[in-house]
Amino acid sequence: MERTLLSDLAEKWSSTWVTRCEAKKFSGGLIGEKYLANLDSQGKGPAGRIRCGRKIAYPVAEFVKFLEARSEAIPKRNK
Repeated sequence: MERTLLSDLAEKWSSTWVTRCEAKKFSGGLIGEKYLANLDSQGKGPAGRIRCGRKIAYPVAEFVKFLEARSEAIPKRNK
């Protein structure tokens, strides 16, 4: 499997879950809690989410897949 920046982030994460409120920290600010809540309400959020009380959490592997599906590399511009 090809190594990516996001899979490197997942390896350094201290848990097997990412809570919705930690999504911004996990992604380096790329995706926020409210945006995830909106996507979840539309059925477009990361797969495998669970609820524990009022908290929502996603498996790290599923969260990484979700981010990778929405990401693309920006090609280097020639000067």
